[in-house]
Amino acid sequence: MPPPAPPPTVAVLAFDRMSPFELGCVVEIFGLPRPELRVPWYDLKVCAETAGPLRAVGGFTLHAEHGLDTLASAGTVIVPGVADVRGPVSAPLVAALRQAHERGARMVSICSGAFALAAAGLLDGREATTHWKYAPLLRERFPTVQVNPSVLYVDGGDVLTSAGSAAGLDLLLHLIRADHGPRVANAVARRLVIPPHREGGQAQYVEAAVTPVGGDDAVSRAMSWALAHLAHPITVADLARAASLSERSFIRHFKRQTGTSPLRWVIAQRIAASLPLLESTAAPVEEVGAAVGFESPVTFRHHFTRAMHTTPSAYRRTFTPRTPLS
Repeated sequence: MPPPAPPPTVAVLAFDRMSPFELGCVVEIFGLPRPELRVPWYDLKVCAETAGPLRAVGGFTLHAEHGLDTLASAGTVIVPGVADVRGPVSAPLVAALRQAHERGARMVSICSGAFALAAAGLLDGREATTHWKYAPLLRERFPTVQVNPSVLYVDGGDVLTSAGSAAGLDLLLHLIRADHGPRVANAVARRLVIPPHREGGQAQYVEAAVTPVGGDDAVSRAMSWALAHLAHPITVADLARAASLSERSFIRHFKRQTGTSPLRWVIAQRIAASLPLLESTAAPVEEVGAAVGFESPVTFRHHFTRAMHTTPSAYRRTFTPRTPLS
């Protein structure tokens, strides 16, 4: 009888000044033995350019048992972040990432780890994501990358990227689902007490407060008036009147100052105003939409889903605390 095949190797990168959360997620999912699942589990290797001590955020250090040679030879390579999203990625790490990819490894990033994959050229011409606050910088530094800041993760087959920190868990469960099927992925999710699959994307987690308005210029006056009248119908003519400008001049000034059209801005403010109502009240979705000025429940759901990549009801389920069972 032939000996059993060795477990698939997963290598995760550790580095100086790293956040331990993303590394901990990888270790929890791939490094913890799970014999009860009765499938070949993973052989996790923590790798670094130098053994350490590597400083972690929070005031402790760690040592990595493996180097970049192990990372380059693994079947799955996970980069859980970079120390500096504006800084260069070292030549040895770039070389190891490229070597792993050329060998056919599955390349994975969490949060700012996308900057390392991009620096290695692995995201050129591909769709990718990162934490929403880093998305503009990723697009600026690597213009050939098709940055999608709205999703929790992007599966490009051999290269996969995820959004901020906790979205890494979504992607890691996705990897298990791809390797072992939904039964095993669901079992791991239950062990972690997290949903096996989350609805929507990271747009629902972006800081989406109603836009603060400052200044006393015409556009700011119109914005302030609109925020005080969100529950009522608002037209461009109404906004121009509040700004004491002609409609044509108002649209031109508004676009120059905000980069968007007046009505799109109003829709965004209405959606932002609906979020605390969905989170903190039990009002029906139809009433929430009406309270922030949408003319019908259909219109509210349409614009909400388009902006937040989830429905109002799904958003409420995500952010409304559930009463524990007695």
